[in-house]
Amino acid sequence: MRIFDPHIHMTSRTTDDYRAMYAAGVRALVEPSFWLGQPRTSPASFYDYFDALLGWEPFRAAQYGIAHHCTLALNPKEAGDPRCTPVLDELPRYLVKDGVVAVGEIGYDSMTPAEDTALATQLQLAADHGLPALVHTPHRDKLAGLRRTIDVVRESALDPDRVLLDHLNETTVKEAAESGSWLGFSIYPDTKMDEDRMVAVLKEHGTEKVLVNSAADWGNSDPLKTRKVADAMLAAGFDADDVDLVLWRNPVAFYGLSGRLQLDVPAPEALHEGNSVLRGGE
Repeated sequence: MRIFDPHIHMTSRTTDDYRAMYAAGVRALVEPSFWLGQPRTSPASFYDYFDALLGWEPFRAAQYGIAHHCTLALNPKEAGDPRCTPVLDELPRYLVKDGVVAVGEIGYDSMTPAEDTALATQLQLAADHGLPALVHTPHRDKLAGLRRTIDVVRESALDPDRVLLDHLNETTVKEAAESGSWLGFSIYPDTKMDEDRMVAVLKEHGTEKVLVNSAADWGNSDPLKTRKVADAMLAAGFDADDVDLVLWRNPVAFYGLSGRLQLDVPAPEALHEGNSVLRGGE
């Protein structure tokens, strides 16, 4: 079984997670830029973070046989903070990098006017750079947030077929599918979706343009949720081709819209900028 996790925050995870993910079948992933759990106080902290997603994390992933890609953006949680908004002016120099396969995460957290501006601006940046967009739908007032998101996408220069609406659930999947966008589902231990609910959604709405991710981060999350969804699909009567479509071919198709997807893992170098992941004489 081959698995592509299309949304996971490996900066927050350990090397043991990389080992476990490889053993579970994960061979590729996309790491979207997001907030740190506390407010950033300077745009410079974003740039160091973006550099890590473009350098250190691909190096670390390659040690464990996993192809690493990223998406870059000013995230919704910090889109209204005037200390952070200068990031929008600097994004173009990062969006031309080979490892960037979409603009994201963008979208809504609290659905403020500042978030409207950041979302519209970054959808235009995606269109300007020939990239798809990974859009975060809000965790509160989900249906209202989805509808507002769809309206902004329709007003943008980016075709809905180049947009992935993420963090969907049973209340938002129908309208998201009708918008023409790709459909993303985050599977969590206690919140958002779980694997059984995901299987129920797949039974009702089908597997077309559906991506399943773990969205694992520094909170209570599980980087093996993609594999658990695959196992739950098989147990529920889906066949191996259905699993391969949802867990591999769909994310490859969406992020392949960037023209930058590289699924062959390069031979890992010994050092990254003088540093090594090796400890204890390995």
